[in-house]
Amino acid sequence: MVTTNAGPATAPPPAPAAAGPRLSPQAKGTLALVVTVLIWAAFALSARARSASSLLPADAALLRFGVPLLVLAPALWRRRRRIAAVRPAAALKIACGAGVPFFLAAMYGGSLTSAAFVGSIVPGMVPLFVSALMVAGGRGAPRGTQAAGLGLIAVGVIALVWRYVFPLNTQVLAGAGILLVASGLWALYTVGLKEVDLDPVGSIGLLCLPSFAVMALLVLTGVLPSGLASAAGGDIVLFLVVQGLGVGLCAGLLYAYAIRSLGAERSSTVGSLSPVAVVLLAVPLLDESPTAAVLVGVPLITAGVALANRRPRTRTQPEVPVHA
Repeated sequence: MVTTNAGPATAPPPAPAAAGPRLSPQAKGTLALVVTVLIWAAFALSARARSASSLLPADAALLRFGVPLLVLAPALWRRRRRIAAVRPAAALKIACGAGVPFFLAAMYGGSLTSAAFVGSIVPGMVPLFVSALMVAGGRGAPRGTQAAGLGLIAVGVIALVWRYVFPLNTQVLAGAGILLVASGLWALYTVGLKEVDLDPVGSIGLLCLPSFAVMALLVLTGVLPSGLASAAGGDIVLFLVVQGLGVGLCAGLLYAYAIRSLGAERSSTVGSLSPVAVVLLAVPLLDESPTAAVLVGVPLITAGVALANRRPRTRTQPEVPVHA
């Protein structure tokens, strides 16, 4: 037997721990949209519930835009130069698209209709408006399943409001029209987010800073009344959590991240789930019973948004994800 003087045996280095599965940017963006759906459902419910609360629209808006500014103040200060450098046209799209005009339109439209209308029309029509903005910007017109999906969305909205045409119900129709305006504004915001070179925190600052300033000015000058000082504590807490922390902070961060990860048109697919979530939640929370029009219109809108998001992949131009 031959022996060797190789020294003491050394144990092999421990194998590295198996890394867990890493989510792709598309998967992270999709997860962000799913959480956003739930928050937006809460927004639609609160838009309808506000009409029965002690808070006025201006009060809800101050909470919506003020809370994120307060929470993110240090981070926004560090981003002040990048926020100030945003092109005025893009900043205007964001400030109008999801700021005071959108908020007041959604709240007032919701007070005239129902939670199902808010949850269906506002997010459900966004893909159609986004496509219209893309075409106006030089993109080609939608074709195939995308065009069919956009058509289904339009048919779904018509089915939703048709029963209020005969006999004529001017209040509901006016509310639906205002919600359509809110949806168009949100589409403008969706496109605007894609045009700015800001992270999600900076995007929230770009939205909330001018919106809170405008709303505070309207309240201080008496243009819009405020009852925040005499409002019920429970109403303030509800809107602070849902509007300020939920919609203003969490949904703002998540939706901005999704826009940068998936793109404006694909992110608008959040509307395909939001109407269903709102209708289901409105039954136990607001005691709303789905009408026949809702049962027909909401599935059509949902199917339409799903179809509008389907795009055939081409071999010559593979899809390149946009990283946040």
